Amino acid sequence: MPDDRPKLVVFSGEGADASRLKDRLRESFEVTVGPVEHSPGAGDQGVRPLVSGERQDKPSNGATLGRTEGPAWSVSLLNAIGEGVSLFSRSGERLWANDLFQGYDPRTADLLNVAAREVGSELIEHQKLGLAAGLAADGVKPETEPSQRLELTSADGSRYYEVLVSLVAPNFPGLPIPTPGAEQEQLVALVIRDVTAANRVRLRMDAIDRAGAELFTLDADAVRKLNAAERLKVLEDKVVRFSRDLLRFDHFAIRLLDARSGRLELVIKVGLPSEYEAFDIFAKPEGNGISGWVAATGKSYICDDTSKDELFLPGLHGARSSLTVPLRLHDKVIGILNIESQEEAAFDDDDRQLAEIFARYIAMAVHMQENLVVERTTTNLSVSGRVEGELAEPLADIVQQVEFLQQFVADDPTTSAHVARILRDVEAIRSRVRDVASGPQTLLGVEKAMENRTLDPILQGRRVLVADDQPKIRQIIGSVLRNRGARVTVCDGGGEAIKALETAAIEQEVPYDLVVSDIRMPDHNGYEVFAAAKKYRPEIPVILMTGFGYDPHHSIVRASQEGLQSVLFKPFQIEQLVETVKKALKGK
Repeated sequence: MPDDRPKLVVFSGEGADASRLKDRLRESFEVTVGPVEHSPGAGDQGVRPLVSGERQDKPSNGATLGRTEGPAWSVSLLNAIGEGVSLFSRSGERLWANDLFQGYDPRTADLLNVAAREVGSELIEHQKLGLAAGLAADGVKPETEPSQRLELTSADGSRYYEVLVSLVAPNFPGLPIPTPGAEQEQLVALVIRDVTAANRVRLRMDAIDRAGAELFTLDADAVRKLNAAERLKVLEDKVVRFSRDLLRFDHFAIRLLDARSGRLELVIKVGLPSEYEAFDIFAKPEGNGISGWVAATGKSYICDDTSKDELFLPGLHGARSSLTVPLRLHDKVIGILNIESQEEAAFDDDDRQLAEIFARYIAMAVHMQENLVVERTTTNLSVSGRVEGELAEPLADIVQQVEFLQQFVADDPTTSAHVARILRDVEAIRSRVRDVASGPQTLLGVEKAMENRTLDPILQGRRVLVADDQPKIRQIIGSVLRNRGARVTVCDGGGEAIKALETAAIEQEVPYDLVVSDIRMPDHNGYEVFAAAKKYRPEIPVILMTGFGYDPHHSIVRASQEGLQSVLFKPFQIEQLVETVKKALKGK
């Protein structure tokens, strides 16, 4: 069952025993003992208040405080300091309060009465026992009275207060004059400071720290079953969820910087229309909107009114204000985080500071994910190279032994055929190891696939567009599909592929039945080819390819959310591509 008591933090090492205070207050508050702090001295804010003025002040029980001494402006001063100030009897009766204190809601005022009574009583008992913090080494009573600092939430949980409870010296000028022969009553002063704004920022900071740590937390067993694209999907889901919880926004986008082209590639978007992707934005201070300026300068930017800001790209969508911060990895800008609102001036400097912190976590998480892919690529290449080296000697020995046997079986056609077959197998082993060792810029099983020229009824007559910036890759795919009966258009990059799709649509040519595209190309990435294909023909299947799962602009994740047919990770068997193409076309 949730605890609906107001929260109260008692700081250790001050004027009273924190554990005893916790026991005293647990009926009214959910009490937490805070860290050890110093006892406030005479120079601290919130020391015991003056109670003086040229008037009679009436306590809550109807008794009358004696005429006080001192200038009349002291009460005005207490009303002007911006903190609630009140004087209580040991029993918890409020004897006097300034105007700000009297403005607190009744339930919060009651909680303050409880704090004054219980904490004040504990301070008095501590003082009598000689346990109060701040006693000098020789046991001499210090000049300042014992005090205790607390943090309190209001009754409805909407406000946060810092409370200083301190004893007022019995002989303090201006206190009521006791009846002759009676002991002067020890009074308790409360000084209350509203720390709601600062506390909310602190709580948001703590939440962002927790969210940042969560970005790096991946269950080992779960991740082991995921490929690179699926791990990126997990990361992106977390980024969007935490951004929604921590940052106020109507529209949200992350762009990563392509170091080769200087282009800011859109990798995550929430609440943005499809035309947002049509903007080519580069990391330049002029002509590329706020995002380009932030990426170029490395400085954050708050736009209070998009209609009056010259940097804001016109005609983009209905945002009224925005906050854009750089994604920094150490001192290097790797992208931008853009948050937009439909309200004017929706973001302030606190939002900027929080967004910058979160952006650093995002940058580190993205970098870590990409490093995992690069490490996998490097490791595979290294292992394949070592395998090739280790096999070289025994394969050469097999060839030498087979060549020796050839001279004895030359007159036996059957045996000679078997020996020749062994030599071909050895060469095939060498070729395949070289293909694997060459990494993602190759395909496997090409020789056998190229030999197959049987027309396939599923592929025959189908129009297929192939885009890859590696000549060898696109030529092999094109040739294999043509041999099976497909009509193939081969493009040397994303730009040419997008142009071909546009031309086919505008000139009403026979439409493409399928698109096969690499993800990482220098001009336009795989997602942009995918988006163009879906724009001109929504039902067209698209297959994306990438080396070892490398997807720097998260094309796979974005396209998968919008109907991507399949993904192939290079190096792959060319027959695997053929089967994937046939499966995609069967549904058409």
